[in-house]
Amino acid sequence: MLADYNGFFSADSLGSFGFRWLHILAGIMWIGLLYYFNFVQVPAFAAFGDEAKARNIAIDRVARKALWWFRWSALSTFVTGILITVVTTDYYANDFGKTAGGLAISTGMILGTIMMLNVWGVIWRNQKVVLANAANVLAGGEADPNAAAAGRRALMASRQNAIFSVSMLFFMVFKTHALTTGAPLSGGETGGFWLITLVLIGVLEANALGLMPWKTQPNKGLNVLYDGPGVRNPLVASFGLWAIFLVLTEIFFKF
Repeated sequence: MLADYNGFFSADSLGSFGFRWLHILAGIMWIGLLYYFNFVQVPAFAAFGDEAKARNIAIDRVARKALWWFRWSALSTFVTGILITVVTTDYYANDFGKTAGGLAISTGMILGTIMMLNVWGVIWRNQKVVLANAANVLAGGEADPNAAAAGRRALMASRQNAIFSVSMLFFMVFKTHALTTGAPLSGGETGGFWLITLVLIGVLEANALGLMPWKTQPNKGLNVLYDGPGVRNPLVASFGLWAIFLVLTEIFFKF
């Protein structure tokens, strides 16, 4: 039987319905623009070749506006996600951290939080340098020698966000749609899942931040995940990471 509807602004409805609706709406904008940047804009801008003026015009007039919606939709998605957990009654009850659904949504939260921090702490910070350079060059000024390196750092974080996003979305819908029983997992299952998951996420994020020995060099080490012909490598990496997480859920979550 469906629960009674207590109105949009009741505590339970606002959390489980109102903020969730806004969360999904903002998330569509954020992830949609993330895919636009990675799978449309980056290859398209690369196709400009030596047409630097045309590329700078596109950066100044198109990317600037897209980045505004991108960063604020990322923050809106994060804030509404937090509000869901705050307003919803007993969100973390019933051994939340020991169930498959709880571990799944927690993993999605971790990935989403890292992605949001990448947007504001890495992508936007470096894209401001790229945008300022494009505007300055179009105005007749000298090119900023730091713009290329800033663009590379932004690209790596953006690529990693795209790679994380497939798994993040998988875990976000897992709790509601994967038909889990909600029974607590053993300590070994919980610990094993978190150990592998956090190491995997940590290594990939460290690579995206240029903290590995190969730093930001194209096609070196794990940076091969971001480079290569077209968008093949990021796409393969996105679903490759998801496949690893799928195997982990099969190992640790199944009864």
